Amino acid sequence: MKYVIVGGVAGGATTAARLRRIDENAEIIMLEKGPHISYANCGLPYYIGGIIKDRDKLLVQTPESFNARFNIDIRIHSEVVSVNSADKSLEVKKMQTGEVYTETYDKLILSPGASPIKPPIPGINSPNIFTLRNVLDTDKIKAFVDDEYPRTAVVVGAGFIGLEMAENLHHIGVKVTVVEAASQVMNMMDSEIAAPLHQHFKEKNVGLFLEDAVKEFVPNGELTEVHLSSERIIKADFVILSIGVRPDTFLAKSAGIKIGETGGIWVDEYLQTSKEDIYAVGDAIEFPHPISGKPSLAFLAGPANKQGRILADNMVFGHKRKYQGSIGTAIAKVFDLTAGITGLTHKGLKALGIKHESTIVNAGSHAGYYPGAKQMIIKISFNPENGKLLGGQVVGYDGVDKRLDLLATTIKNGGTIYDLEEIEHAYAPPFSSAKDPVNQAGFNAENIINGFFKPLSPFQFKKLSIEDSFVLDVRTPKEYDLGAIVGAVNIEVDDLRNHLNEIPKNKKLLIYCAAGLRGYIAARILRQNGFDDVYNLSGGLKVYNQTMAEQSNAIFYEVN
Repeated sequence: MKYVIVGGVAGGATTAARLRRIDENAEIIMLEKGPHISYANCGLPYYIGGIIKDRDKLLVQTPESFNARFNIDIRIHSEVVSVNSADKSLEVKKMQTGEVYTETYDKLILSPGASPIKPPIPGINSPNIFTLRNVLDTDKIKAFVDDEYPRTAVVVGAGFIGLEMAENLHHIGVKVTVVEAASQVMNMMDSEIAAPLHQHFKEKNVGLFLEDAVKEFVPNGELTEVHLSSERIIKADFVILSIGVRPDTFLAKSAGIKIGETGGIWVDEYLQTSKEDIYAVGDAIEFPHPISGKPSLAFLAGPANKQGRILADNMVFGHKRKYQGSIGTAIAKVFDLTAGITGLTHKGLKALGIKHESTIVNAGSHAGYYPGAKQMIIKISFNPENGKLLGGQVVGYDGVDKRLDLLATTIKNGGTIYDLEEIEHAYAPPFSSAKDPVNQAGFNAENIINGFFKPLSPFQFKKLSIEDSFVLDVRTPKEYDLGAIVGAVNIEVDDLRNHLNEIPKNKKLLIYCAAGLRGYIAARILRQNGFDDVYNLSGGLKVYNQTMAEQSNAIFYEVN
């Protein structure tokens, strides 16, 4: 059997290695138009920032080492320019000489990845404007940083890569401003989960412009002027574009392969395209989302590696292993904070018309009595009828990854909020609490399903609080004096039963405390004393204040 793989990195290289491990006699050819076949894409920003010192550490396998270990015919600087599925052949161009030759295959695997989006903004091809997608891009940025000693940079786009680049440039002493056209960073997250990141930018003296798109790039001597829709002009030594990526489908389209609704290569559950004996893996493919069933893309290394392994088994042993799809579990370090997401968010579920409820937990990373506990925020979304877990988001300082992994595993296995309640986690005071934040999220969700309390997001709470409602602050008087929601009446939860006659029964009662627990207790007291229209602020005042905090759209440096 002759396998030809177009493209390396996570999907293509994994497919090749797995094929060899299960079929020593197969002929395997890998064609890569660049010089690198297997590298740590996610580690590129950290090399630029000097966290990873050795460039070679990014190269998981070189063509030489991969060939020595797996006996694969690796042809770098080889671009596939066309595919003829009728006679199972493809045209290959040698990038260094321009020579074009024909190669044949029994089975063809496409792993072209994704390409950075470069919208038609005037001046976008000006000098010192970079994108970051591969090792060559990294080398260009690293050389500029090392040779030119830039003082300032603008990062356009506040997704995962954009924020990681901002952090790493800040780490090496570059003054950074991030520009994002949306109203928040990490636009795939819900606003109240992204809000702590906005405040963290201010703590780090990193500029952040939200709801402000780039209109034009204008070279000005050795500097680049970034002209924004707000008419503000930011001058910088260089610019990093992190606007997003799109599936690279040029080759698939030229071969007449079906392209899906999202613009990715359509594949079936066995990862075969619409053409017989042509398969596809990695960032370029479209696949139904396990929760929504809608076509989706996943620009993640984890799913690509899993696809490669599944595909190799299917091609050798027949179509027996089905790919289940990705729920989009992703995590990022943003300065001292960590933010992660899995499954579908509230706004994603709302856009799809999927019935759901959400709840927010404010909790410590480990037992509060053990020194060093740090706050984290967990938000889960779930089906209010059967409790099925639909999504999770976590932001905090410590322990974010393990909570996200618990949520992702539960979602991936079709689990419910009742499973979260029963999760048995490793507990000792330095690591967690006896009742872990993930358990608490499950408890909250069950209470909502059982009608014990009705949650409000910060946005819902603010909207209702300016209507004909009674806002009740159940914190201590000292806490209240330090800051409260305008118009709130303070009655401490422990004294609430003595003041029931002061609370109106003909208005909506909006309750809040610092983190949510005392608000829930107050709600139960009121509900059992004849107050029916009672609501709780999900996540408490801390989440509310972060969510409602005004974004200054300021930079922390000036360049003349």
